Amino acid sequence: MSEEQKQAENRARPTTEEFRTFVAEDWAPRSATRPDLTEAARRAASRREQVSAAHEGERLVIPAGGLKVRSNDTDYVFRPHSAFAHLTGLGADREPDAVLVMEPREGGGHESILYFRPMAPRDSEEFFGDARYGEFWVGPRPSIEDIESELGLTGRHIDGFVDAATKDAGEVTVRVVRDADRELTAALDTARIANGAVEEGLAEADDALAHDLSHLRMVKDDWEIEQMQAAVDATKVGFEAVIADLPTALESGRGERWVEGVFGLHARHQGNGVGYDSICAAGDHANTLHWIKNTGEVRDGDLILLDAGVELDSLFTADITRTLPANGRFTQAQREIHDAVEAAQAAGIAAVKPGNKFSDVHAAAIRVIAEHLHTWGLLPEGVSVDDTLDPEHGQYHRRWMVHGTSHHLGIDVHDCALATRSEYMDAELQPGMILTVEPGLYFKADDLKVPERFRGIGVRLEDDVVVTEDGCRNLSADFPHSADDVEAWIAEVQSR
Repeated sequence: MSEEQKQAENRARPTTEEFRTFVAEDWAPRSATRPDLTEAARRAASRREQVSAAHEGERLVIPAGGLKVRSNDTDYVFRPHSAFAHLTGLGADREPDAVLVMEPREGGGHESILYFRPMAPRDSEEFFGDARYGEFWVGPRPSIEDIESELGLTGRHIDGFVDAATKDAGEVTVRVVRDADRELTAALDTARIANGAVEEGLAEADDALAHDLSHLRMVKDDWEIEQMQAAVDATKVGFEAVIADLPTALESGRGERWVEGVFGLHARHQGNGVGYDSICAAGDHANTLHWIKNTGEVRDGDLILLDAGVELDSLFTADITRTLPANGRFTQAQREIHDAVEAAQAAGIAAVKPGNKFSDVHAAAIRVIAEHLHTWGLLPEGVSVDDTLDPEHGQYHRRWMVHGTSHHLGIDVHDCALATRSEYMDAELQPGMILTVEPGLYFKADDLKVPERFRGIGVRLEDDVVVTEDGCRNLSADFPHSADDVEAWIAEVQSR
């Protein structure tokens, strides 16, 4: 909440001493039962050990981030920063304004301390009067004892955070994940400098921590892979709900919004919600790669490109795309394009294996795309498949597939985004990496270089795969891939 909003606070607040006494009386005792240590917290503890070993003697500050205002006096649903979630085990909407501090111990290693806003006593102003944090308004918060039991670390009140995080800042290297909470970072910078830190180099030192925490997520453990499979399975529930309701989307108007809403309903019911804004692109809208307006009609004969994923409460998210004929049947031209994309995806998935580079996945898929474009006569006269794949003088095929074929996937839909090129594009694939394989072909309605029968058709196929010891496992293998199988899927779901 901004200072201006605080000053303009216009809610009626009960302020009499009589009321304060009255509201604090006659509540049942709070439960003495503490939550068990969660599996997510156990896994987070082992990750913190890795981070501790890499940053011996340094104080590490990982904020969850704060609430963000929507429409003056309401807040957006909170989602913690991914690094915070990964190192604490807290997901869903927990805990706004909290900060994980890894405090170096004299004998080596770190003590993990969670500074947060615990549940307020019932005789406090916060309990009944604070619309942002008060129990009357947003429900009970965990106590310090609850957090310590659930997460297996030390809990402390957020009021002590700044002093603890910045003490001896001239002697101890303090690193902060800066983008998690910009306002908190600015306050910490001021306090760090006041406590002896040198202003020059603060951001660069902090960026090193953000990079390390991003790269830490690149190889998933067995529990994380199970979470990803669960997210994919939940996503299939959403896709099938959309398929079952395609006739309504055709009839109701603004069908893209209907598709978005149906998937969102099941994403929210199956997990925490959608992992990213769903792309529900019918007809020519499928040729706008990030079409998230979802304002269009779904018409008989259209394809609808649905790119969507369920995010679990643990924040692991799926990322799946299927291109569905709205009336249940592909036209011949739609099928021809779908077949080409299916072949390209199969080549990409075959390239996902240890020893290959991440970039090899795109190279395998895009060659098949280029071969189809060449067969259709869409490349310039005299340009071969090898010519267009030449990175210096070719790339004509990118008119119809401009994006890459893969990205890492996990807590973020584009996970590990701060890894360097050598750690990402040029890196060898390792067992436990999870990535998408998602080639497409996009023929805009006004593209005069393509045959009229192709214009206005966009197709993408996307699956989530985990690298194994000898290849990969397709987490979304239960989703149909061929045009025939998609048609059969639609018919089967709509007949239930």
